[in-house]
Amino acid sequence: MDACPDAEWRLIVALSRYGGLRCPSEHFALRWCDVDWDRGRINVPSPKTAHHAGGDRRAVPLFPELLPYLRDVFERADEGAVHVITRYRDPAQNLRTQFIRIIRRAGLEPWPKLFQNMRSSRETELAERWPLHVVCAWIGNSQAVAAKHYLQVTDEHFERAAMSAPGGDDAIEADESKAVQNPVQQTAERCRKAAHGDCAEADESAFCDTPRGFATACGTAGIGGMGGEGLEPPTSCV
Repeated sequence: MDACPDAEWRLIVALSRYGGLRCPSEHFALRWCDVDWDRGRINVPSPKTAHHAGGDRRAVPLFPELLPYLRDVFERADEGAVHVITRYRDPAQNLRTQFIRIIRRAGLEPWPKLFQNMRSSRETELAERWPLHVVCAWIGNSQAVAAKHYLQVTDEHFERAAMSAPGGDDAIEADESKAVQNPVQQTAERCRKAAHGDCAEADESAFCDTPRGFATACGTAGIGGMGGEGLEPPTSCV
């Protein structure tokens, strides 16, 4: 992340790697009123699947790995900002080309399908901890697509299998569960106090063309998650 030029680029990477969002369509569609700080989730607009019944948006947890990058951009955003990502919306700007430069600046080699493979890594990680139908609802694909194109067999699977002991995973998961709760709860309180305006106003326009104040939620009716390495190197190095 240190090689990224600014907070918005760090968030672009984090939304793909830790949130599993499609880049760039879902990144650019995301508005501050879609971030529900109180409930610890993001109601992600999904242009790619909008033509399917109920596919226009999905709920994604505010994962603790994603939270600091989202909070950083929120605290830097201009009063009345609508979209989460504002600096790189020009169609003439190629995010893939810029990301390749960032990766090489970090001393790494670009991997295939840069953004899709970050989604793939995230889905693989989440499938280790949560039922697949839940993970697919978060990532926004089907179980068949996930099994065929996204889920990976990693070196960590072999290492964990060779070192596993009865009851070991349960103890680890219990500790992780406790660690996940506090950051999200604390941020919800901070961002609720900093929020402005009413999300109902933002929903008057499907594209939020007119800037309005920040809001805490955009509505959740009808809306249905990284740790190890995937195809790409560890994200902290980027």
